[in-house]
Amino acid sequence: MREPVTAYVALGANLGDPRAAVLAAMDRLGTLPHTRVTARSSLWRTAPVGTTGPDFVNAVVALRTTLPAPGLLAALQRLELEAGRERPWPNAPRTLDLDLLLYGEARIASPRLVVPHPRMHERAFVLAPLAEIAPALVPPGALAAMTSQVIARIP
Repeated sequence: MREPVTAYVALGANLGDPRAAVLAAMDRLGTLPHTRVTARSSLWRTAPVGTTGPDFVNAVVALRTTLPAPGLLAALQRLELEAGRERPWPNAPRTLDLDLLLYGEARIASPRLVVPHPRMHERAFVLAPLAEIAPALVPPGALAAMTSQVIARIP
């Protein structure tokens, strides 16, 4: 059995009932084999970045898992498909998006997976919820540099 690793996953949706999709996905992440959810951020509403469409509901969860990073990625992609995810073009609106942000201290650069996520430090919709559950992982001033990205916690 592998040693458990702490991984962080960003969740987002802007089609259908995005709030319900993100909450359901948070629950489903805890049912993955050899995985448990150890922290959940609040839900956050954000405007789309790099595309148009309805606002997104976003969150971040911390997982403790013994799944290898490629196995975790495959599980995340299965959950997306089960939620009706389609990929007609880059950054298209979606029923569910699950991004593996961090996998312990691992540095991975493969054709299918890059960890840490290559754009996580450019996106307020990742950093605000990540800062809520793991503030040490968000560089000081990173969110202040993103004032053009509108983000609001959902009560």
